[in-house]
Amino acid sequence: MSSRNSILAAVRANRPAPTPLPPVADFGDDASAERFSELLTGIGGRVVWQAPGQTLPEVIRQLFPRAGRLASNLMPATVAVTPQTPIAELEAVDLAVLRGELGVAENGAVWVPEAHMLHRALPMITQHLVLVLDAQRLVATMHQAYAAVGHPGAYGVFIAGPSKTADIEQSLVIGAHGARSLVVVLQ
Repeated sequence: MSSRNSILAAVRANRPAPTPLPPVADFGDDASAERFSELLTGIGGRVVWQAPGQTLPEVIRQLFPRAGRLASNLMPATVAVTPQTPIAELEAVDLAVLRGELGVAENGAVWVPEAHMLHRALPMITQHLVLVLDAQRLVATMHQAYAAVGHPGAYGVFIAGPSKTADIEQSLVIGAHGARSLVVVLQ
């Protein structure tokens, strides 16, 4: 018997008995906009409701009156972004307004599939990020979110709050490696 085969035989002979997986913890079923807002606010984001009759451009002008370079596939943009746009051009974007597909109440995260991003780097490189989300598309937990997302395709990301880190001299830095602010507009 070769060394390889003897090693594999020893591993098979000493394999522990299978054990059942532990039950999935119950994290509740509160998929309310209030819980989502509370969690997102707690991690540095902001939730704004779009009032009936109010247009998205009106909401954005109120929130970011000085945004110069705007990238969006939901409203008129001042910067044209495609998947081939060079990163050097993207880093000059002041504000990106994109559609979020699904919100998670337990942690304030929003699922953004690549199809809604214009460019994979845009949500991470823009100065400020607005995700527009249908309030009916909130789920309570990440378990439910992954079940709802299913097979996401090539790329997608859960975004929760603005970019932040606290490992630099034990002080919180906002916008260290991504958007400096995140606003979720609930419709």
